[in-house]
Amino acid sequence: INAEYMGFKQSKMILTFMLISRHGKVRLIRWYHSFSAKDRKQMTKEISTMIIGRSSRLCNFLEYRDYILVFKRYASLYFATIVDKEENGFIVLEVLHHFVEVLDRYFGNVCELDLIFNFHKAYQILDEIIMCGYCLLYTSDAADERSSVDLGGRRIIKKK
Repeated sequence: INAEYMGFKQSKMILTFMLISRHGKVRLIRWYHSFSAKDRKQMTKEISTMIIGRSSRLCNFLEYRDYILVFKRYASLYFATIVDKEENGFIVLEVLHHFVEVLDRYFGNVCELDLIFNFHKAYQILDEIIMCGYCLLYTSDAADERSSVDLGGRRIIKKK
């Protein structure tokens, strides 16, 4: 059954997910929507400029083109997403926070260097939480062991 034929708009929750340092370096980026390479480069530059220069007292939601930019700063990293205007920004903010909690549990007080040297693990964790632009269901207390990390309540990755 074609969803658009029945009057439902087919939209992705998250169009892109990125981690940006305070200095504007992109540490992790995942695109869930097809943008041209030129647009991706321009969008990354514009977004990093917008959120780095923004005061921490202001809200974490910005209108950007035909989308909404949802971001949050944790320590020296900005976690940012681009979502459709119809999406609930607070749910996306909760997904960002969940991703930070999982990273923190996996790395033990995660820092920027952990993500630089173990970027493959960060991408793996992100792919377990967000798939094709949609957040997978999760339970925050699925991991009972201290040597395990909860990745969305579906699978446990053992620490080294």
